[in-house]
Amino acid sequence: MSPRTGNADLLLYAPIAFGIARGLGKFLNLPARLPRWDRLLRNIWLPAVVLYGLTLALQFKSPLLGEYYWLAVETTFGVLLLLLSYYRPARSLLMGLGPLWLYNLLTTGLLSVGSGLLKTYDDGFDTAHGFASLWLVAFLFIARGQKKQLEKERLLREEDEKARRRIEVQNVELERLVAERTANLTTQAEELRGALTELRTAQAQLVQSEKMASLGELTAGIAHEIQNPLNFVNNFAEVSAELITELEEERARPEPDAGLEDELLADLKQNLLKITQHGGRAASIVRGMLEHSRTSTGERVPTDLNQLADEYLRLAYHGLRAKDKSFNATLKPDFDPALPLVPALPQDLGRVLLNLLNNAFYAVRQRQQRGESGYAPTVRIGTRRVGGGEVEIRVTDNGSGIPESVKQKIFQPFFTTKPTGEGTGLGLSLSYDIITQGHGGTLAVDSREGEGTTFTITLPGPAAGQGAG
Repeated sequence: MSPRTGNADLLLYAPIAFGIARGLGKFLNLPARLPRWDRLLRNIWLPAVVLYGLTLALQFKSPLLGEYYWLAVETTFGVLLLLLSYYRPARSLLMGLGPLWLYNLLTTGLLSVGSGLLKTYDDGFDTAHGFASLWLVAFLFIARGQKKQLEKERLLREEDEKARRRIEVQNVELERLVAERTANLTTQAEELRGALTELRTAQAQLVQSEKMASLGELTAGIAHEIQNPLNFVNNFAEVSAELITELEEERARPEPDAGLEDELLADLKQNLLKITQHGGRAASIVRGMLEHSRTSTGERVPTDLNQLADEYLRLAYHGLRAKDKSFNATLKPDFDPALPLVPALPQDLGRVLLNLLNNAFYAVRQRQQRGESGYAPTVRIGTRRVGGGEVEIRVTDNGSGIPESVKQKIFQPFFTTKPTGEGTGLGLSLSYDIITQGHGGTLAVDSREGEGTTFTITLPGPAAGQGAG
């Protein structure tokens, strides 16, 4: 911009100043940062128009009036940029404007005092003006780049702030959902604890019912089993009393028959031996009943499996006959006479045998009630030694058998094939636990529907049982 101007240059500088002011206001976002200055810059053209009007009205001419106006415009821009020096693009523009503002200040001052230095060093001043203009342009690009960078940073900050707010909102929502889910889970846990308590109570009641049912069947069997030796004791006692009466009568005769007396005494002695024998049998049955009702100590003792199996075979059979007098079955015990004593819990093992035998008699009775011609209910129980020193107990019936579809479920708690009210579904489950967990053995089933079922108990032999203990 050459300093050699006149009044007419006011009209040239006014739109330029207005355009620069509008661009600067937009570039620096003055409506938001300095709204008053933005309003001031909107009217920066007004002084130039007013001065031009006054010069026309007063017919006043001054070649420096345009220079003074433009220097005032640059100074206004400089003050504005100084106020915004905290903003990097504004600082860059201020540094870019500085040389040009100093140049215009110097040239305007020299023109004002009438110095001839401008003419003398005209080329130097033109070079300085070009350098100042290029300097300003360079810093304009720098400021533009800085603004873009700041705008990116601002957008990134806004995105980060939006993300942070979204995260805060999500956290609040998550906390609400977690609190709600925790409350629901707490409620469900309390309900489950209550249901578990009720289930355990019901399970304990069912187990107790199963034990009482087993005890009832055992008691019925014992009552019928003990009836036979008691009948023998009573009969031989009555006969013995009659023999004593005959002996007394014979001795009361004047000439007793010594041979008859010896014969009566021999018969009496034989009857007493029979009474002792059958009384011992009754005592053995009572002793077995007491052992069955006694709580298990958890210690294995050498047990005669043949005797245990034979006792519970008869007890189970007579227990069912106590309920159904018309029921009859063929019992086929098959015991290994060389079977050794096996470490076991007699009371628990007796419960298992009683349960398996009760199921066997129930199965043959159900098949018998169908009225099949030529059918003879038969229950077998046998013992034997198998490979590896183990001992095996097999309970076999020719009843109705177990369907293949339910065979895998029979050892599950509360599963039963009996009608409602005739079984709790715990007998085989308890038996399985007693054999596998209490004795370290196995309990397996082999059944064919319509032909019969075999339960096989495998127990560790004497050496294995002692080693396990």
